[in-house]
Amino acid sequence: MAGHSKWANIKHKKVKTDAKRGKEFTKIGRELSIVVKQGGPDPEVNSKLKDAIAKAKAANMPNDTIMRSIKKAAGEIDGAGYEEIVYEGYGPAGVAVIVEAATDNRNRTAADVRHYFDKFGGNLGTTGCVAFMFDKKGLILIEKSNDKSEDEVMMEVLEAGAEDFTVQEDCYEILTDPNDFSAVREALEKSQYIFLSAGVEMLPQNMTKLSDQKQIELMNKLIDHLEDLDDVQNVYHNWDAE
Repeated sequence: MAGHSKWANIKHKKVKTDAKRGKEFTKIGRELSIVVKQGGPDPEVNSKLKDAIAKAKAANMPNDTIMRSIKKAAGEIDGAGYEEIVYEGYGPAGVAVIVEAATDNRNRTAADVRHYFDKFGGNLGTTGCVAFMFDKKGLILIEKSNDKSEDEVMMEVLEAGAEDFTVQEDCYEILTDPNDFSAVREALEKSQYIFLSAGVEMLPQNMTKLSDQKQIELMNKLIDHLEDLDDVQNVYHNWDAE
């Protein structure tokens, strides 16, 4: 099942080189807040919280920062309440874009997202306009280990319930059904694998290439500006950037 996965390589590069660590922690903190509001502050009862904590640890978020976010959401510390909103639209040349946000002000977030779509050659669409072009999957990236062969790791991953296992240049990529993500992640955690990232993602079914340099520049700017918004958690797209 070894192969090449462009979006995983891009994501892995971002995880390893992103200098905006403080902003990343802020986004993860909002995610922790939302899942606590939805299912409570006990990770043994709230599986989504357990997943979010694993994601935070994979991003090297300090434990005290994680606990502070959980306590804020549980009402032990004053903090804002956030809600999840998903925006869908098109970038230059019809590239499909999904924006996941966590906000305490719907109007502000909608205006900011719309502004960047308009500014960089795209347009904000209606709910469902591009979601059908993506599959919701659990995605786990783990470090390669010198202690186990690729075949051994693959067997362990598949026995844990994963759908697919891909060998990348500097990591292993694991895909799961969203409903199996928690179980697979916990099994690999118990086996003491080192996580580079772990979360449920929207993965494009097909990729779109851009050949026009102006469109490429606009698409890069659209992604960068959307990701820099404090309210935006994730930006997914089907642009083949290689």
